[in-house]
Amino acid sequence: MLLGVNIDHVATLRQARYAGEPTAAVPEPSVTDAARAAMQGGADSITLHVREDRRHMQEEDALAVRREIPLPLNLEMGATESMLDVACRVLPDYACLVPERRQEVTTEGGLDVASRREELGELVTALTAQKVCVSMFIDPDAEQVEASAAVGAPMVELHTGRFANTAGSEHGQELKRLIAAADLAHSLGLEVHAGHGIRLSHIPEVMRIPHLTELNIGHTLISRAVFVGLSQAVREMKQALEQSQ
Repeated sequence: MLLGVNIDHVATLRQARYAGEPTAAVPEPSVTDAARAAMQGGADSITLHVREDRRHMQEEDALAVRREIPLPLNLEMGATESMLDVACRVLPDYACLVPERRQEVTTEGGLDVASRREELGELVTALTAQKVCVSMFIDPDAEQVEASAAVGAPMVELHTGRFANTAGSEHGQELKRLIAAADLAHSLGLEVHAGHGIRLSHIPEVMRIPHLTELNIGHTLISRAVFVGLSQAVREMKQALEQSQ
């Protein structure tokens, strides 16, 4: 099982202090140092999200990580022409198309691929032409899985937020939805990733999802890093994944 580490909230912390001071000599914490620490802890890839409102990651951050960190880069991006331009400049290994709403604190819910097939198909074609592998960040619904395959995306990332934030019977139902969506995606030839809200305690259940090749995890790792450092936080998550396989 591969572990992608999302370092967005390192930039969130930086922007809380330096967003209004673009000429600061050494704005901290450093996004590239965070990516390097995640790599030292065993991360298999680095994920970052350059949002259209630039609330945390900036285009320059993505370019710096791409240039300095020898791990695959997964660029989360809104499904828009302006973000396609950014992706074509950064040229990440992977681009994960996600929904964006200005009022949300972080990405909530999956992309509605089914209602935007023509538009998203054009984005997939454009990114693929740049040798960028495209993933659709979707809720674990059959309609969205099938639409992702129809637009030509080779991968889906299943949104695990409802699974992570529910308990009892609802939690169990959400796990069943993830299992069914992963089975369907695999049957359609899609590579299956998952992420959002996953914590260390979720790993044994998450590992029940079939055909899962990569987890993308961010907030809980940055939270843990406050106390033990990012390399150690990533190391703990990697160990949990290995022990659950």
